[in-house]
Amino acid sequence: MVGIVIASHGDFAKGIKMSGSMIFGEQKDVQAVTLQPDMGPDDLKAKLEEAVSSLEDQEQVLFLVDLWGGTPFNQVNGLFEAHKDKWAIVAGLNLPMLIEAYASRLSMNSAQEIAAHIIETAKDGVKVRPESLQPKEAPKAATKQAPTGGQPGSLEYVLARVDTRLLHGQVATAWTKTTNPTRIIVVSDNVAKDDLRKQMIMQAAPAGVKAHVIPINQMIKIAKDDKHFGGQRALLLFETPQDVKKAIDGGVPLKTVNVGSMAHSVGKVQPNKVLAFDQNDIDTYKAMEKEGIKFDVRKVPTDSKDDLDSIMKKAQDELNKAK
Repeated sequence: MVGIVIASHGDFAKGIKMSGSMIFGEQKDVQAVTLQPDMGPDDLKAKLEEAVSSLEDQEQVLFLVDLWGGTPFNQVNGLFEAHKDKWAIVAGLNLPMLIEAYASRLSMNSAQEIAAHIIETAKDGVKVRPESLQPKEAPKAATKQAPTGGQPGSLEYVLARVDTRLLHGQVATAWTKTTNPTRIIVVSDNVAKDDLRKQMIMQAAPAGVKAHVIPINQMIKIAKDDKHFGGQRALLLFETPQDVKKAIDGGVPLKTVNVGSMAHSVGKVQPNKVLAFDQNDIDTYKAMEKEGIKFDVRKVPTDSKDDLDSIMKKAQDELNKAK
């Protein structure tokens, strides 16, 4: 996993690291380094070297610094010169940038790939109210809207995806370009209760696409009475297979589910880089298979499709060994 070093003037790095943990959970291989008033550049350099040496993977290191050209940046840049083929630095640190970096580590193994990916999220995190003060974006060339293919007055489901990270860069770019939704709907009882996560999701929506966070029962109600959604194309995001099954059992008419990422946690095994299972997950997927649901296992549209049954077999073998 790519290691992350957060560097700042004062205690900003420690504070934003704590904020990131509150939103995304505790993270391994993340170090905060702060420049205090009584420190000189050499003192800071020593602390940065110590932080890097504590990381499990010192070949892939991403530095997130507060200010381009400041002392933390300059000392990081001095270390970077000897590793410029692998390491990366991003300045202008904000919380959306940090959270997206955490999420990206689940599927990206290169510090430079993550650095390029998180810049847009960091920019989009800068908002202002009243909205009239927000700088106007340059007009974009019109894109041809794909036909909905649905019946007049009905909601079309262009993608249903299981992804622990929910709405992040891969969804906001690759999948929205492929499926061309008009709405992204996060279907989760847990997230619907979390105002901060809801706000982050709304901010992550790509231009021209509305993002919503709703409980599962609300999605079921919409599916049963969708006459007000004629021409709308919905991309549904679920945190867990259990949430998908609850929605389908309630009447959401899904036939195929894209399996993108399932984060590792206590009690789970991880048969590949992005999917982790416990027994409940395996049983839930198998139950949906019996109901005729098909599964498309891909992180991004350009990936080749994996076979969920073979992945779950490996997971089952590992769970059996752990008993």
